This record gives sequence, C-alpha cells and structure tokens, in this order.
Amino acid sequence: MTRSRMARARIMRGRMARPTGGGAGPERPGNREMAPHGGSPIAVATSWRDRLRYRVDEFFARGTIALILGLFLLSALLLVIVALVVVATGASQGSSAGDNPSVFDLIWMGLMRTLDSGTMGSDTGSATFLGAMLLVTLGGIFVISALIGIINSGIQNRLDELRKGRSRVIESNHTVILGWNQQVFTIITELVGANANQRGRNIVVLADRDKVAMDDEIRARIADTRGTKIVCRSGSPVDLDEIDIAGIQGSRAIIVLAPDVDEPDIEVIKTILAITNDPNRRPEPYHVVAEIHDPANLEAARLVGRDEVELIAVGDVVSRIIAQTCRQAGLSIVYGELLDFAGDEIYFSRQPALEGRTFGDAQHAFEDSTLIGLSTVEGGVRLNPPPATVIGADDRLILIAADDDAIHLRDGEPPSIDDQSIIVCVPTPVARERTLVLGWNHRVLQIARELDAYVAKGSTITVVTDDPVAVGGLELLRSELENQALQFVHKSSSNRAVLDELDVASYQHVLVISPIDRYDAQRADARTLVTLLHLRDIATAIGHPFSITSEMADVRNRTLAEVTRADDFIVSDRLISLLLTQVSENKQLNAVFADLFDADGSEVYLRPVADYVATGRPVTVATIVEAARRLEEVAIGYRVRTESNDAGLAYGVHVNPRKSATVTFSPDDKVIVLAAG
Repeated sequence: MTRSRMARARIMRGRMARPTGGGAGPERPGNREMAPHGGSPIAVATSWRDRLRYRVDEFFARGTIALILGLFLLSALLLVIVALVVVATGASQGSSAGDNPSVFDLIWMGLMRTLDSGTMGSDTGSATFLGAMLLVTLGGIFVISALIGIINSGIQNRLDELRKGRSRVIESNHTVILGWNQQVFTIITELVGANANQRGRNIVVLADRDKVAMDDEIRARIADTRGTKIVCRSGSPVDLDEIDIAGIQGSRAIIVLAPDVDEPDIEVIKTILAITNDPNRRPEPYHVVAEIHDPANLEAARLVGRDEVELIAVGDVVSRIIAQTCRQAGLSIVYGELLDFAGDEIYFSRQPALEGRTFGDAQHAFEDSTLIGLSTVEGGVRLNPPPATVIGADDRLILIAADDDAIHLRDGEPPSIDDQSIIVCVPTPVARERTLVLGWNHRVLQIARELDAYVAKGSTITVVTDDPVAVGGLELLRSELENQALQFVHKSSSNRAVLDELDVASYQHVLVISPIDRYDAQRADARTLVTLLHLRDIATAIGHPFSITSEMADVRNRTLAEVTRADDFIVSDRLISLLLTQVSENKQLNAVFADLFDADGSEVYLRPVADYVATGRPVTVATIVEAARRLEEVAIGYRVRTESNDAGLAYGVHVNPRKSATVTFSPDDKVIVLAAG
C-alpha cells in the first residue's frame, strides 16, 4: 500500500470512529461558538482558570480608575468579612464582654490598620481578634502598595498622553497653524509681534509630528514669546477628526503650511477640504490663508476654499519680487519693512472727517502715516488712485503706519512745503537692459517672464548654469519672451574663470539664484556665497560696483552673506512667511500685495531724488510727498545711499517718515514711490 493510500485509510477510520448525532457522546464543557456556514456551535474546551484569567485581564485593561475602584471594593469586602467573623466568633478586644466592638467599630478599626500598619502595635485582646487585625493589616499593606503603584502608573500614562499632544485645545480668538515646515518659526515670531499690544491672542500649531519635538524646536528658535501662549498638538491636518484638536471652531485665523513632500499642494488642498467640509463646522465663515506652489493647482484650491480661503501663489509672488528687486537696489528692504510687523505695516482705516476730500489733499492729512490707496465698500482695492479721486462715505483708507492704533489725523496746520525745491521731472523712458542670471532653480523661467514685462524691447537676459534640467526649459522660454533676447551659457556659475569670461561689468543687473533644486538649503547657500565672493572681488578689481541681487535659501545665512555687500538678499521662505502672517491678520491685504507685486497697476519704485526735489539743501518730507503727488505718484519714503551698508539703519531705507522731518539729500539718494509702471 502506498503512503497516500495509508493516509486516506487512517482518515476514514477516524471518521467512522467519530460519534454522530446529538446523543452519541457526552458534550465536553466549554464555550460554544457557531460553526462556519451556519452549522452547529463548536465547543471550545476552557477551564475555569482560563475564564478567570480572561476576566481579570479584561478588568485590568479598563484603566486606572477601574483598578482603583476594584481595590476599593476588595478592601471593603475584606473589612466587612473580617468584622463579621470577629463578631460571629465573639472575639474580645479586652477583658470584659463590654469591650467587644460592634461591626461598624470593627470596620473603622480595620480601615485604620489598612491605611497605617503601625496602628496594630497597640492592639490587645484574644488570639482570634489579634489574628483578624493582622489579616486586615497584611491586606492593607497589599492594597496600599498596589494603590501607590496604580496611581503612579496612571499619572505616568497621563503624562505620556499629554506628551503625545492629543488632547483638545479649548481656546478662542486664536490663530491656528496647520502643518509644519521651516516657515513656522518666522510666522510665530511675526504673530507674537502682531499680538504684542493685544491680550488673549494665542497660537495653536497642529502637525503630524511629535509634540515634545515641536515644543523644543520652537523654544530653541523663539526665546521670547512676549506673553503669547503657543500650544502644540500632534495630529494630521487632513483628518477631519484630528483638526478639531486645534480648536478651529473658535479660531480667528487659520494658516495652512505646505509640507515638505513631493506634491505639497495636494496636502494643502486636502487640508482645506477638511476645514471647509467638516460636518460639525461652525456656521460663520473661516478665515483661512494657504500657500500654493504650483499655479496649476490654484483653480482647484479656489473651488475648494471658495470665499473662506486666501491663497498665496508662492512661485508667482517670489518670482515677481525677485524680478522687481533685481532692477532696483534696495527694493527687497522696502518689501521687508512693509511685511514685517517689527516696523511699519499696511492698515485699513475709516476716517469720516476726510469724506468728500480728494485723495491728493488727504495725503497731507497725516503726520505719522502715509496714505497709499482706497478700499471701497464692495471690497475693491485701489492703490495710488488719481489725486482728484473723491473719498466716499463708505471708503476705507489704506495707509502705512506703525500700528493700527497709531493712525491719527494731523492736529493743526500741515508742515511747510518748499515749492522752490520741487522739481517736477517726468521719468525718462526705460532703456535697454542687460540682465545676468547666475545659477538655476525652478523659478528662473517665471523670473524671466516677469522681467519681460518691465524691460524695454531689445533687452537681453543671460542665464549661466551647469544644471542639465535648465536646457529644455530655456529652449521653450526663448520663444515666449517678447522684449528680451535669451542667451544660455552651459557652465558653472560659481567658477571664477567663467565669471571672468562673462564681462560682468557690462550688465546692469546681476542676479544670483539659489540652486535649491539640486542641493539642500545649507549647501545651496554655500555655493551662492562662493559666487557672491567672486563677484564682489571682480567689482573691487575693476572699480565698478555693479548691482547684485542674491537669493538665499536660509535666512540664518544672510548674516554670513552680508560680507559680500550685495545690494539685496531675497529669502523666499521668509517673504512668504511674512505675507502669510500679514494676510492672516487682515484678509484684504492679499489684494493689496497682489497689486503691488503685479506688473500691471502700481508698484514700488526707487527713483533718483533729483527727479523730485533739489539736492544739497534741507527739505521736509511733506515737500517730497507734494512733488510725487504732482506726478500722480505716492511717496512712501526714501533711501540714503551712505547708510546702505548699515543693517542697524535698515540699509538706508526709511519707510513712512514723519512729514515734518527735514532731510538733506545727495544725488545718489532715492525716493521710494508708489507709481504706475
């Protein structure tokens, strides 16, 4: 017989020997379970020890409160049993029958011995009584020891839960930051500055990170929170249940940060969906500010967020700022002043006393504020409207001021205006320009497109990089440019020999791009720093200090880079962080900055002071304001060339100066104006 036949025979014999029917054999004790496919229950053999152990395990799994309650019941049961036994046996505590305590007295005595084992030392009486007290005392030692262990374990577990950051935040009128990247530190710092003159403003951060790690990083980077409470919680911003941990129902503003993943916009859109489509959401609209990196995703984000979300197109904003700044030395400092809460910012204010007056007249109505535009009741924003525009009853003024509570109309007569010093000089047409771009990242194509809207026809732009990714993009860009001729040099932009061959002095604008697409932030900034050092050495050698604008990846490296004395440093993440914070404080500011950064409409320009007022003689700031008004421009400040290398003096940039202040300008100084291109 083969092995397979022998196996089948054994199986058949086993089946024949198996009892059949309900009474074929005794049923083994145990739990019964339903058989598959609706058959009879299956008997599972278990002993009473197994069932007891299972019940005990279930009880212990219920947590600290259940264990404490269980110990209490066990102690009570022990005390009652011992008391009843002592009374039933007639055990005496003293020499007479009257010394026998009642049941309640015995329970109290047992409780005292349970809590303090030393109490038994003074006991006297019969052997039965002393034995009963000994049993209670031993039980008390066990109970108290277990209780201490349970309480200690419960407290430790609770601390561990708190460290996980899963408890719900109970706050109101607070700012919520959903997500985590390097921008969070700048945003928190700016929010702390914005909340400095207000009470009860807190910040809640919800991110898919360890709470303790977030707390430690924030404390390490932000030493002084100036009374603002910062609460961190761990949770996924795209989870409907977990975003409620941050208390978004009572928030005044929500900032959505893009995570450091391959497709950050998808996560941002999912987070917006979680906020706006929460079935338990509040009836009032949210104020959400979110960043979108790819312009192709803007429309989808708008459909999801509708009127509740203000979107910041990171790529477009940064490209526009870089394009504008590389043509005007010092413009990045101006934008930094307007976006940073540490200096002067843009505010909206209703001034009924100015109703019916023209915009041009109202420019002289403030001493410590600068009027730059109007906001209509429909929510429209008009920067630098014609001076003859009449201020309506429902219009709000758009002003640059130190704070919202620092906006006041002038008391008394306006400062004197020196008409003899005003020089009304129409700006000369833009001449052809040569721009040199050293380095490469994904924003270079957009920067070139933005530059094309500003420069005169016949201008040139030269891109120098050894990044192989640039080749295909630049070929497509060549056909898109209308005013610039594109030249491409496929060499390393940090190589000194290459820079010497380029004749850098022949370019009006030199732009050093951070290679963040190929390297991490620190290595990218290191290569940028090397390029800047070479450029500054070339400028010193030829005696021609050409304008240099550099993009940095990490704001902490700016101090190191300042040794190169470049005119402007653009830190993309910091600018976007400042913009997110400003819009979170006032959603209408998104329209204001969109107008400022756009090539259409009015933008910020730094123009020679000699085109406005006479140099070499003292003039009031009000005189500069009047000179700009006659050209249908708004003067918002000035830049002193001799202070351009002094960080303590904001590199010579003075935004929103007092109108009565007197300044003596040199021909190298600039007037900062808001004007149509």
